[in-house]
This record gives sequence, structure tokens and C-alpha cells, in this order.
Amino acid sequence: MEKETKKVSADKPQKADKAEKALKKELGDLKGEIEKLKAEANDAIKDKNEEHDKYLRIMAEYDNYRKRAQKEKDAVYSDAYSDVIKAYLPMYDNLLRAAQFEDGEALSDGIKKIIAQFSEINEKLGITEFGCEGENFDPTKHEAVMHTEDPALGENVIAKVFQKGYAIGEKVIRYAVVRVAN
Repeated sequence: MEKETKKVSADKPQKADKAEKALKKELGDLKGEIEKLKAEANDAIKDKNEEHDKYLRIMAEYDNYRKRAQKEKDAVYSDAYSDVIKAYLPMYDNLLRAAQFEDGEALSDGIKKIIAQFSEINEKLGITEFGCEGENFDPTKHEAVMHTEDPALGENVIAKVFQKGYAIGEKVIRYAVVRVAN
């Protein structure tokens, strides 16, 4: 039995060394795994930060685009508005000149010329006039303020125009104010 005891006691340090080596190896493997996970976590954080930076840049670009588009829209409106005013200014100048006449006939001729100029300006701007006596009543273009019975006129025919209507293309700027017959 003594031999066995010596053998057992000699085996104990070897087993302890093996266990210690196994633990050290496992510890080294775990440290390697931890380092690998730390590297992956750092990469993930770096990727998240890059994506966040891209997101912020895109939001800033969109905001700049929105502001630029609004400025362009305002500029287009302003330009169009000033072009229309510029087209009507000569007519206003002629009205001022006509107001200086004391002679009734010269004043009448001046006003007729101004009306013709007004029609020319409207034509250049693409503005069409509508609402004439004898036309058929159209509720999308005309506003009926009165009704009259007139056997000489047909059903839903404009009997009198109180105010002309104007449109640009299909868009009505001002409805014609009319009296409708029958």
C-alpha cells in the first residue's frame, strides 16, 4: 500500500498542474473572447456613430433643400407678381394723363384707348374675358344675382352682365356677375 500512496501523492501534483494549465488555457481563451467581443462592440459603436452622422448630414441637407426651395418659390412668386404690375403700370400712367383732360371728347377717346390697352395687356398675360349677353349661363363661370322672365331669350341665357369675368386658362380669376333669363 505504501507504493500506492506514493504513486497517488506523485499523481496529485501532476493533476493539479494539468488542472492549473487547463484553467490558464481556459482563462486565456476567455480573455481572447473578451477582447474579440470588445473589438466587435467598438466596431458596432463606430458603425452606429457613422450612421448617426450620416443621418444628421441628410437631415441638414434636407433642411437646406427645403429652405432653398421656399426661397426659390418666393422668388418666382415675387417675379411673376412684379411682371404683372409692370405690365399694368403703363395703363395707370395713361389713366393719370386722361384725368388731366378737361375736354369731354378727348377724355372719352383717352379712356377708350386705355380700355384697348387693358385688353392687349390681358391678352399678353393669357387672361381671357367672359360673360356676354346671350351666352348660356354656366355656374362654374358665372354668378347669377338676378333672374328675369324674357320670352325673347332662351332657358338659362344671360340677359344682362353687371361685371365681366376673367380666367387664366381653366382657372377662373373672377366670376362674371349676371342676370339670367327664364
